[in-house]
Amino acid sequence: MDIYIAQPNTNEQAKALKAFMKALDIDFKISKNDERENSYNPEFVAKILKSKQDFLDGKGTTLTIDELKALCK
Repeated sequence: MDIYIAQPNTNEQAKALKAFMKALDIDFKISKNDERENSYNPEFVAKILKSKQDFLDGKGTTLTIDELKALCK
């Protein structure tokens, strides 16, 4: 079955969404923003942060679009 993710912007929207789901007898789970942000593998996050810092330290390489296209051929 598909998974639908809704992000209500107000408490009123959240209440209406919960009522709608309950009325249709649809199972749902509520997670806080911080739970979604922490759902990445910590090792993966560490690699991304290290890569970002390496680039800021001048250890990265920049390519133009044409250079990137040439690499893909």
